[in-house]
Amino acid sequence: MDLSSINPVLLLASLMVAATPLLFAALGELIVERAGVLNLGVEGMMITGAVAGFIIAVESGSPALGFLCAAIAGALLSLLFALLTQVFLANQVASGLALTLFGLGLSALLGRDYVGIKPPSTPKLDLGMLADIPFVGRVLFTHDMMVYLALALAVAIWFFLHRTRAGLILRAVGENHDAAHALGYKVVLIRFAAIAFGGACAGVGGAYLSLVRVPQWTEGMTAGIGWIALALVVFASWKPGRVILGAYLFGGVNVLQLNLQAAGAAIPVEYLAMSPYLVTILVLVIMSADRSRAPASLGRPFHASN
Repeated sequence: MDLSSINPVLLLASLMVAATPLLFAALGELIVERAGVLNLGVEGMMITGAVAGFIIAVESGSPALGFLCAAIAGALLSLLFALLTQVFLANQVASGLALTLFGLGLSALLGRDYVGIKPPSTPKLDLGMLADIPFVGRVLFTHDMMVYLALALAVAIWFFLHRTRAGLILRAVGENHDAAHALGYKVVLIRFAAIAFGGACAGVGGAYLSLVRVPQWTEGMTAGIGWIALALVVFASWKPGRVILGAYLFGGVNVLQLNLQAAGAAIPVEYLAMSPYLVTILVLVIMSADRSRAPASLGRPFHASN
């Protein structure tokens, strides 16, 4: 095994790229669960966003338009889940699983004519002299806008949840939807908005996979990232800061195992491939020893007649 072939600068820079789709998806699900809803359809929304963003970007030549349409596609699919669970009061777990299966099937159908096509490249953000800083510049300041948008979104969500009235209302709905309803807040409408936001974030995360991370369209390309996002939210105690840590941990281990494969590591490829999932879950379980209580209304249906 030739470890000298692993470039630490490229390794760390690739880590940020690999973590970005997971970070988008997990942050969106965090808002959904803070509103008291458990949506297991993250994988389905991600893969739908991946194919929708890819198709639009290829046909229009604009990655930005591709990301926008991916967000819309993810949000629309999530609204189907919202309709089932918040209006017809269907079981949230079953509806989320159905959403994932539906998204996987729909994406395979829509993307069958786009396999092997190269999408337009997503431009890097020009940060001027920052990118010229030795080591740090190449690691932190040579990425596209979406990498920094994901980090900014985490900060914005923290501020929204803990420093705004709207965030307080969202958390109140997640803790006790009956009390929030009694105070005059529109629980169903708030949850619809939260679910749509989560779907949009998942769609953008999926599009980042197909437009930047890979970049190509392949059936089933999310490969379980949606499920990791779900686990990440819980083990991160519904805190944006810990979500960032978990996403970057997963991205780092994932990039490292790919580099070890390329360097000819004597470890079976199958073990290396599953290592990001095992290590991420293991560390998050340890981190979650002091985790906060889940939102009290998480997964519970709301009856407007109550």
